Amino acid sequence: MEIKFSKKADQLQAGIFAVLDEKKRELLSQGRKVYNLSVGTPDFEPMEHIQKAVSEAAKDPKNYKYAITELPELLEAVQSFYQRRFGVALKTDEIMAMYGSQEGMAHIAWALCDPGELVLTPNPGYQIFRVGPELCGCEIWPYPLYEDNGFLPKLGDIPEDVAGRAKFMVVSYPANPICRTAPDSFYRKLIAFAKEKQIIILHDNAYSDIVYGGRTGGSFLQYEGAKEVGIEFYSLSKSFNYTGARASFAVGNREIVQKFRALRTQFDYGMFLPVQYGAIAALTGPFDGVKEQCRRYEERNHVLCGGLREIGWDVPDSEGTMFVWAPLPAGYTDSEKFCVELMERSGVICVPGSSFGSLGAGYVRMALVLPPDQLREAVASIRDCGILKGKL
Repeated sequence: MEIKFSKKADQLQAGIFAVLDEKKRELLSQGRKVYNLSVGTPDFEPMEHIQKAVSEAAKDPKNYKYAITELPELLEAVQSFYQRRFGVALKTDEIMAMYGSQEGMAHIAWALCDPGELVLTPNPGYQIFRVGPELCGCEIWPYPLYEDNGFLPKLGDIPEDVAGRAKFMVVSYPANPICRTAPDSFYRKLIAFAKEKQIIILHDNAYSDIVYGGRTGGSFLQYEGAKEVGIEFYSLSKSFNYTGARASFAVGNREIVQKFRALRTQFDYGMFLPVQYGAIAALTGPFDGVKEQCRRYEERNHVLCGGLREIGWDVPDSEGTMFVWAPLPAGYTDSEKFCVELMERSGVICVPGSSFGSLGAGYVRMALVLPPDQLREAVASIRDCGILKGKL
């Protein structure tokens, strides 16, 4: 029997990630030391009070039924958190829980767009920003992010016909993979642009609690007019190391949240109740662990970036996120080939910037998921392997 798959499924290729994984297993089988800086999975543990809340809830047999909707206590926790953390007042019908921001980005275009409608996504940008709308049949227009503009979009440079057709625009700061934050002035311009062009804004806010250099991470919704034009995705994955639990929230414009909820009732029976109780514990605190974790990420940021600069690789410090966005060393032009050779020669695994869009081709992304001593070892391995003296 010949099985034919959909065109959408055939478009999704494992690509460089499969190559890197195969190379990693090959090195490990040879007894080589590997420094895996490719995947953004936190190595920190969830705070003890979060683990306790989940485990206690999991002991109650009643918590294994379909949840259907959020616990009232969870909605109250989100309201309290957003007011305390961002100064944003939310009504309960402006909040919806979901299984991770990735799931939200994968499906929301079904609620906002008809097939063929246009969506603006960042280039470079996290893959699901583009893949989600594409799976929903949307046309993608990648708006460019250039280093000389602080990796911020030049809204005025988006062609008039493109802006006029765009249904929604995906924005994310602090940004993965580019590791930059955005100033207040940008959000005010963004909201004005969205109102003028009638474009919905989807802001992914996964890293607002991992910001460096004395900066304070904020929320898109804290700016006047934001609720009129869009919503924000807030995730517990990186702030609270709750990645496997897949607990995130769509918050903001009531119409969008409620239409998205109506869509998701067709395939979702609600977040597992023990996960909801853990989320409540995360959102109600204490929050000392979140601040300490940010400090430790910043230490790693300085160790890795500073160490690479010392050996001749000019890598700027990140402004935020749990990643580093490194320009290719002088003389190198192909990020995929560089990543493969770097891995083979030093055991250090990173992700080619081309995986995040055409404008990422001159960069690689590294995740700050190893402690400082191992990051120093990784830097030494890069230095000793001699790759910075060669060219591709």
